[in-house]
Amino acid sequence: MTKTEKIKTQLAKVLDEIELRQKYNKRDSFFPKEGPLSRDHYTKQIEFMSSGVNHSQRAFIAPNRSGKTLTGAFELTCHVTGEYPSWWEGRVFSEPVFAWAASVSNEATKNILQFELLGSNMDIGSGMVPKDKIVRVVKKPGVADAVETVYIKHNTGGLSRIDFKSYEQGRDTFQGTKKHVIWLDEEPTDYGIFTECLTRTASACKDGTNGLIYCTFTPLFGLSDVVLSFLPDGKFPEHGEHPEFKHKYVVNLSWEDVPHLSKEWQAEALASYSPHERDARSRGIPALGSGAIYPYLEYSIVVDPFEIPVYWPKAYGLDVGWNRTAAIWGAMDPASKQIYLFSEHYQGEAAPAIHASAIKARGEWITGTIDPKSENRSQADGIRLIDLYKNEGLDLIDADNSVESGIYKVGQMLASGQLKVFSTLRNWLSEYRVYRRDEKGKIIKKNDHLMDATRYLLVTGMDYAEAQPDPDAVDFYNRHTGRSQITGY
Repeated sequence: MTKTEKIKTQLAKVLDEIELRQKYNKRDSFFPKEGPLSRDHYTKQIEFMSSGVNHSQRAFIAPNRSGKTLTGAFELTCHVTGEYPSWWEGRVFSEPVFAWAASVSNEATKNILQFELLGSNMDIGSGMVPKDKIVRVVKKPGVADAVETVYIKHNTGGLSRIDFKSYEQGRDTFQGTKKHVIWLDEEPTDYGIFTECLTRTASACKDGTNGLIYCTFTPLFGLSDVVLSFLPDGKFPEHGEHPEFKHKYVVNLSWEDVPHLSKEWQAEALASYSPHERDARSRGIPALGSGAIYPYLEYSIVVDPFEIPVYWPKAYGLDVGWNRTAAIWGAMDPASKQIYLFSEHYQGEAAPAIHASAIKARGEWITGTIDPKSENRSQADGIRLIDLYKNEGLDLIDADNSVESGIYKVGQMLASGQLKVFSTLRNWLSEYRVYRRDEKGKIIKKNDHLMDATRYLLVTGMDYAEAQPDPDAVDFYNRHTGRSQITGY
């Protein structure tokens, strides 16, 4: 063999070795420092993994093809091997990790999670977990080519373990021993599965600290219980952290945040989705879904506030109770017949006199319409609740409380553009986002006070709407409170 031939042979061996290392150490090729797919181009994925250092519950709510599942697989691989990249700022486990990886069905778990972590069933080790770290693979009985458990070398010398699970197995199968890490790829429709997973991570580590649970999914089920546990009022919190539950963190991204999807592909894919799915599949915004009572995107109904002309007729709807009393004001443009919801009152645990004072401040001359069921509710022996409000000087009439026909009318007005909502109505918009039916088609009677008041206003109240009697009068509310007569704030 000539010297040249020897060099060629040696070079071929080196290239083969490089190819094998790349194939069986897939993790090393992810989130590099430089290049078109460098981690500088995937800041949301890095943010999600880094947030695990301070947040035990996380959600990566993202569109299709955004790399959310690969991100989940990358993080889990770091935890079960105990090998973290030099740039890692997330949670670090210094002991072998017991983990679950779960998805919607056995087939989805096998074809997605198992494939991303372990590679092809014919070539175990070609996934995210390095081949030389895989010690033992246990097959799942009854599911062809599926893995039930895999044991992985941890850098401390012990063995980590991943059990593959599916939601179709039911909530009971998610009971058991403590787990350091649980990865849920796609959200479970049964909130009980999520809560069982939370229980498994409680005080899971030797030092008594909690383990991690993280979810990676496209929000096709809309504002489900899982989504709402991370999104207060159905909206992504500022800076990701839940304002009330500091252990919760959510990251949202859109196709615009990932460099590997071409504009051409995005346009073609978006055109193939149904309208109500497009925000979820391209921007990670919870789909309105079949459960939404008013399936209309916010940007199509919301307008910037403006001063209501004094000659426009106004009325309000009122829903009363001790836990929450809510009122919504509407004004009609006489020319176009378009109605604008422009102010709201939303307060709990206060006497009728307090609510009545706030309501009158918007204009004592404005007629209100109230739930007729309030005839039978009382906050004092022998006194009807509606009478308490009338005694405070409110001009109230009974509303038509036909629920389904009322919802249909409101929905028609939203769909046609006849009804618009000021962007300043924060509580109204919060309720609008979560106003939905359960799986049996029943309205979920929770956080719906302004939705009910809106129905009273539009079905009954606007028939009694009147313009301000004295156009030259300066509104009492504006003179004496310093608040805006447009919004009530």
